[in-house]
Amino acid sequence: MASYPNVTRALRIGGVAFGLLLFAILIPGCMSTTVESGEAAVKYSVFGGTNLDDTVGEGIQVHAPWVDIIRYDVRVQEQLEEITALSSNGLSIGMDVSVRWKPDPTKLPQLHTTYGTDYYKKLVQPELRSAAREVVGLFTPEELYSSKREELQTEMITRVSQGVETEFVTVEAVLIRDVRLPKQIQNAIENKLQEEQEAQRYEFTLEKEKLEAERKRIEAEGEAEYQRIITESLSPSFLRFKGIEATRELAQSNNSKVVVVGGGESGGLPLILGGQ
Repeated sequence: MASYPNVTRALRIGGVAFGLLLFAILIPGCMSTTVESGEAAVKYSVFGGTNLDDTVGEGIQVHAPWVDIIRYDVRVQEQLEEITALSSNGLSIGMDVSVRWKPDPTKLPQLHTTYGTDYYKKLVQPELRSAAREVVGLFTPEELYSSKREELQTEMITRVSQGVETEFVTVEAVLIRDVRLPKQIQNAIENKLQEEQEAQRYEFTLEKEKLEAERKRIEAEGEAEYQRIITESLSPSFLRFKGIEATRELAQSNNSKVVVVGGGESGGLPLILGGQ
C-alpha cells in the first residue's frame, strides 16, 4: 500500500513529460498566415470543415498544419464586362458595363461554402449578364443610344442588387461605359437626332422672330399714341401761351436786347428780333 503514492507521482510526471513532448513536436509544425489590410479570411479544418461561426480578421494567424486560412478581398472591387444583348426590335446591341461589388465580411464563411473564392464568376457575373439582357430588351436602339441610358443603368443595378443581396454580396454600382450599335443604325440615329436639332433650332428662330415682331408692333403703337397725344395738345392757345412765356424770359435777361413786335394778325404769336 505504501508504494501507491509513488506510482501516482510517477504517472503525473509521465503525463507532464508526455505533454511537453507533444508540445515540442507540435510547435515546430505550427504554421502562420498573414491576412492583409482589406482582407478577411475563413478557417477550414480537415477534421471539422469550415468554421461557420467566425471570420478571421487582419494580422498574423497561427494555426495547425491541418487548418487552412482562406483569404478574401473584402474591399470594393470593380470588373468590366463586354455584353451583347438584343433590343426590343431584335437588333444586336454591344455594351461595356462595369460592376462594383464587395462581399459581406460577416457572412464570409457562408459565401465560401456556397460559392467559394471564385464567387464572382459563379454569382455576380451571371446576374449582371442576365440583368443586362433582360433590361436591354425593354428599349429600342434609339433610346439606348441617347435618352434612356440612365434609366437602363438604374434598372440594371436594381436587378443585379436584388439577385445577389441574399447571397452575401453587396453591389455598389453598375455603370454603362459604352453602347455599340450596328453602324448603319448608329448613322441613321445620328442623322435623325441632327434633323430634330435643326427642327428645334428652326422653331426657336420662328418664335424669336414672332416675339421681335410683337415687340416692334407694340413699340409702333406706343409711338403712334405718343404722337397723337402731342398733336392734340399743340392747340393755338397752348402755342400762344408758350410764346408769351418765352418772350417774358428773354425780356428779363440782362445780357440780351430784345425787340418785340406784334404778329400782325389778331391773336398771332409775338415776333422776337435781335438779341446778343
